[in-house]
Amino acid sequence: MAELTASYITSAPEEFLTAVARLVAGETETRVQFEAEPTACRWIFYRENDDIWIRVLELRDGSDHDNRGTEIWSSQLGIDQLARAVIRCFDEVAQTYGESSYRGKWGEHFPRTELEALRRLWNNHRHPHGAQPVPRQTCEGDR
Repeated sequence: MAELTASYITSAPEEFLTAVARLVAGETETRVQFEAEPTACRWIFYRENDDIWIRVLELRDGSDHDNRGTEIWSSQLGIDQLARAVIRCFDEVAQTYGESSYRGKWGEHFPRTELEALRRLWNNHRHPHGAQPVPRQTCEGDR
């Protein structure tokens, strides 16, 4: 297990959701970086068909090249596994804290727009001829 920190100076949740949405939409590579002041964690996603390879690098400085980072986590998932896990975990955060408490705790609005965009893309990916809504569930949903 890896624990990552993201500074309030960036829009890490929004950028993470947008990166996953890009993968669902068909992009073959995307990245997102969490600034942790002074370090950074860079997520690198590669997609081939419905397979996603994920690498998370810890960097001393956010401007460093990938080869200067230390890999702290990697995994291979299906696109549906990744999208479902991300959606469910963000839904659980919203359910646990509520969107107004989220802002009070983290100083930013809950990334509802990006979450719903990901949810729509994933529904369209799963049901290309008439998207069905994905029910909101918790991270525990697959257990």
